[in-house]
Amino acid sequence: MNERALDLSQAHWRKATRSTGANTGCVEVAANLPEVTAIRDSKRPEGGAHVVSREAFAAFLSDVKSGRYTL
Repeated sequence: MNERALDLSQAHWRKATRSTGANTGCVEVAANLPEVTAIRDSKRPEGGAHVVSREAFAAFLSDVKSGRYTL
């Protein structure tokens, strides 16, 4: 992936539907960008974002769904 700064001004950020109420550990995901997925802290959106390839994010989600991580 190219290491230059990515313009996130057109990112469409969304929170998980379970990220409501007392759940304070929320992230937002933008999946509308070409070739990448961006992830940021919903409480600190000005703090920047982690940007990974779509393939890497899909593999991460698969691992989460399979129970690989203790959540």
